[in-house]
Amino acid sequence: MPTESASTTAEADFSVSNYRVKDTELPAFKDMPFEDIEELHLDHPGASDEEYRKRRDHIASLSKKFRETGVITDVDYTEEEQGIWRHVATRLEELHQKYASPFYLKAKKDLGITTERIPQLSEMNRRLKELTGFRLAPIEGLVATRAFLSWLSWRVMLSTQYIRHHSRPDYTPEPDIVHESIGHIPMFTNPAFADYSQFVGHGARIANDKQLEELGRLYWFTVEFGLVEHEGEIKAYGAGLLSSYGELEHAFSDEVERRPFDLEQVINHDYTYSDMQPVLYVITSYAELKEVTRKYIESFGSK
Repeated sequence: MPTESASTTAEADFSVSNYRVKDTELPAFKDMPFEDIEELHLDHPGASDEEYRKRRDHIASLSKKFRETGVITDVDYTEEEQGIWRHVATRLEELHQKYASPFYLKAKKDLGITTERIPQLSEMNRRLKELTGFRLAPIEGLVATRAFLSWLSWRVMLSTQYIRHHSRPDYTPEPDIVHESIGHIPMFTNPAFADYSQFVGHGARIANDKQLEELGRLYWFTVEFGLVEHEGEIKAYGAGLLSSYGELEHAFSDEVERRPFDLEQVINHDYTYSDMQPVLYVITSYAELKEVTRKYIESFGSK
């Protein structure tokens, strides 16, 4: 999940048709222009826990090492960390069976994501490359919107490796390994969704400031909080829903208006990051989302 701040430097126009990115075509990870990436804000449950901060910094240092080597370092998670995972993943699994899209359920199984242990990014990275050409790149924390989304253009998902604080297993103000691996990563095994994500990345590289704000809203109401129609039922595919039992239960309550996906509505729909969402959008298929977004991104050069 990107931050609300955004870089204002757009690139020149370029083709949006490169679905299979070769290793030699990737930008150098060491050139990632991120600032204050390891900052832990005061509202974080672990902000005043010195031991947690040291552990988080250690795991973040493995991500920083990746930027120099390009090789993912596995994390030797502690038993406490594994316990947090088991608690959250087990509770989410029950809700997933009721509310998650069938594709997501199959993808999670295919990637070997279970309630028993925290999956390693290296394992999921190998499988994603085989299936859709997507890659995972460890990152230390939140990054600006354009920097985060632009990496999707090269079919790369930036992912944290640390886990939330033990005092609040139900909540994290920043993306953690639960949000990344339970929420985001399974959906990249879907070819249409992977291509859609890449289009969003292309758009971030060439967008002006207004278009970048629109892309941020599109990302929010799809990748983070998207719903999809399946055989007459509405199911969840967004990472912000699938990684939070509070958000997932809320999404299917009477307190939420579920609207048919409309691109113009979505890109002009402001949201509050910290609130439960009162309105969510339902796509008919990942293929349609991909096609609508492709046309939208291709219009950037003419605006």
